[in-house]
Amino acid sequence: MSLLPTDGTDVVVPVLVRDLTPADLPACTWSGSAVHLGQVAKELERAASGEVDYLAVCTAVDLPVAIGGVDYQVTSGAGTLWQLAVLPALQSCGLGSLLVRAAEDRIRSRGILRAELGVEESNPRARAVYERLGYVAYDRQPDAWDVQAPDGSIHRYETMCTLMRKDLS
Repeated sequence: MSLLPTDGTDVVVPVLVRDLTPADLPACTWSGSAVHLGQVAKELERAASGEVDYLAVCTAVDLPVAIGGVDYQVTSGAGTLWQLAVLPALQSCGLGSLLVRAAEDRIRSRGILRAELGVEESNPRARAVYERLGYVAYDRQPDAWDVQAPDGSIHRYETMCTLMRKDLS
């Protein structure tokens, strides 16, 4: 990863992509609410059974700064990327692209040659990243999940997503 300080010089920060573990969750509060992290914890249980891979891009001190999963149960013949998040202060530094490429490598390692994902239509910046990485829109569908408000209440968030895919052969 390379950052640009105010004087225009590059600062190179080494990162490592590895499996996310339950022990990492306290360091991932930047990625969402307690409800979200509870869902990630459930997905880590699925990772233990091989249904999903859940990855973390970590700094040299082993702190996750980007996380995301690949679900192999959503679509036959494809790995579905989901719950992709980058620490807000480090967005636009290439960490999301690195995470997606690592997820694609995991998909290929299982002999699967297609990656899919859904991106909220209200997030054109993310869609542009996926298009730059070779993903092509093929459909759209509604999606919904529970979110926790600052007051602790939980409500259902509903959105429309563009479905995208990429051939990994």
